Formats: sequence, C-alpha cells, structure tokens
Amino acid sequence: MPLALLALAVSAFGIGTTEFVMMGLLPNVADDLGTSVPTAGYLVSAYAIGVVVGAPLLTGLGSRIPRKRMLLLLMAVFTVGNLASAFAPDFGWLLAGRFLAGLPHGAFFGVGAVVAARLVPDGRQARAVATMFLGLTVANIVGVPAATLLGQHLGWRATFMVVAVIGLAAMAALARLVPQIPVEAHQNVRREMSALGNRQVVLGLLTAVLGFAGVFAVYSYLSSMTTEAMGFGESSVTLVLALFGIGMTLGALAAGPLTDRALRPTLYGSLGALAVVLVVFPFTVHVQWAALVMVVLLGGVGFMTTTPLQMLVMNKAKDAPTLASASNHSAFNLANAGGAWLGGVAIAAGWGWTSPALVGAVLAAAGLAVAVTAGLLDRTPGTSRVVASGTRSESRERVGARSES
Repeated sequence: MPLALLALAVSAFGIGTTEFVMMGLLPNVADDLGTSVPTAGYLVSAYAIGVVVGAPLLTGLGSRIPRKRMLLLLMAVFTVGNLASAFAPDFGWLLAGRFLAGLPHGAFFGVGAVVAARLVPDGRQARAVATMFLGLTVANIVGVPAATLLGQHLGWRATFMVVAVIGLAAMAALARLVPQIPVEAHQNVRREMSALGNRQVVLGLLTAVLGFAGVFAVYSYLSSMTTEAMGFGESSVTLVLALFGIGMTLGALAAGPLTDRALRPTLYGSLGALAVVLVVFPFTVHVQWAALVMVVLLGGVGFMTTTPLQMLVMNKAKDAPTLASASNHSAFNLANAGGAWLGGVAIAAGWGWTSPALVGAVLAAAGLAVAVTAGLLDRTPGTSRVVASGTRSESRERVGARSES
C-alpha cells in the first residue's frame, strides 16, 4: 500500500478523535463553563451539523482545486477549529469552534476516498479506502480514551490543543506523502451536483442513514448501558468503548477485501449481521463476558457497512464521485443524530436501557430493505463488484502522479 494512505489515516485519526471525544468531556466542559450537561450536549450536535453543512458546501467550492491542495486546506480548517475550541472564552465561542471543526469532516473523507482509490490498481480500491478509515477506528481505541483522560487531568482545553497538534502533523504528512493528483478537466460544481440526482446514489445515502442509525442508537448510550445494564463500574466504561473501537477496526479490515470481491453481497451481509447482533444484544447484556463479546461484534458488523456504502456511491456517481462520497458522511452524521434521538425516545418511554438495541435492529433491517431494493433496481451489469472509478486517462494520470511523488 502507498505511504500516502498512511497520511490519510493519520488525518482520519485526528478527525475521529475530535468527533467522539466530546462525549467523554461533557461533564468537564459543563463544570468549567457553568452550564448543564444537557446544554453542553449541543457541542456534539454542533459538530454533526458542521459535517452535514460542510460536506456538500466545501466539496462544491473546492471542485476545481487539485486534490492534494484541497486535502491540505480542509485539514487546515480542522486545525483552526480545534484551536478555536481550545481558546474559546465562553460556551458560545466553543459552540462555534466545534461547528468549524466539523465543517471539513465530510469533504475530507469524500476527497480522501477518491484520492485513496486513485493511488492503487483496480481491484484494490476498497482496501485502500478501508485503510484510510482505519485511522477513524483506531481513534476510538486509542485517541478517544487517551484524549478523555488528558482532558480529565489537565482540562478539556488541553485535549483540543493536542488534537490541533495532530492536525498539524497530518498536514505535514499529507504535504510529504500524497502525490499531486490534478482535477479532471470536466470536473465542476454542476457536474458534481448532478451525481446526487442518480437514483442509486440517493438509495445508497438512504441506506447509510437508516443502517448506520442502528449502530448509533446503541453507541450513543453504551456508557450508560455499561453501568446500568451490564453491571460494570464507571471505571470500566473506557474499556467497553475501546472494545467497541477494536470491533470497528476488525470490521474495517474485513470490509476492504470483501468489498473488492463483491460489493453488494458485502453490504447485504453486514447489514443483515448488524440487525441480528442488535436483536441478540438485549438478551446477552446481563452476562458480562457475553456483553463484551457483543460489543466487539456490534462495532465490527456496524463499521463493516461503511466501506461498501462509500464505494457504492462513488461508483454510481461515475465521473463526479467526490460530492457523492462527501455526502455519504453527511448521511452517516444524520444517522448519528437520528439513531441517538430514537434510542433516547425508547429509554424515555420506560422500555429500559437495552431498548435502543431493538430500535437499532429495526433501523438496520430498514437499511437492508433499501439496499436490496436498490440492488434489484440496478440495471448495470457486474455491480456486485467494485468497478473502476476512473477512466483510462485518469489511470495514466495516476501513474504520472506516482512518478511525481
């Protein structure tokens, strides 16, 4: 695998750390800024809104900017957003800093996925994209727990300072390792926007919203489930979250080669397995060792859906994959918000701490139904496999880019 994928993974590590660390820092932020924990929870929403807004906006604005330069600009915005969060004088400024840090998230992964696919030969593109996503999963194993502990001992501002340093390191790696990949001559905002009108792209995004919402219906309340349902102490929460991250990493490693072999079957299988795991979860949660196994499985099958969904929208967008790829991350963040909300509704209704798992199972099944419907409607031959994402001229361009590096 090219070293450029390492630079993309380091960037993904920083993005994943800042996205999820706020959940563990909410009490510290609330105490320091004199607000309530529920109000501080808006900081999580501000980041998600930034992702949803920034993915199409920044991707569209940067459609004519060379890929490498675009990645550097996006990571610069990310770094500034985290610095603004670290030095925020009050809650309002911190809210703005979180929104700014979220803006480049979707666009970075959208452009990064296209770059990753261009760096490798046909037949290994999904593995390249999955390698980039490994940075996101490792963030949940190492970055988030470490950043949470740092914030608890040195203050939450120190956490965002460290994430900003990671952002600078990622920029240096991108500048050094990623080759020059110029924008195609036909690329423009109108062409990128037209990709979102493709029925298969729309169905792929809907699959992401529904299917991944099943994961976040549980993940959003996993800390509370650890203490209230599994019977562990608060000190075990970090371990349980790390096990979920390990599952995510294993899922990402498996998803790459499986997607390269057969895209739609991998998507169907991962969504079906997700629904099954979520149904079984409430029945095993009171047996501690079984609960821990299910946490790993949930992270694995949940994250195994991301690579085939990413490749699906990129392939179906044909000559304008970047905006569709970025919009996929908007879909994932809508899934984050929607799954958390529906899981919270189930808990508030008095159905118990494990009820979000059954809500998630319904959402995963709905995502599977949409995915199967999309497959039946797809008239393009050979779409169970990952198809080449570039034209012959783009392949020659890729070779030239390698020689430049």
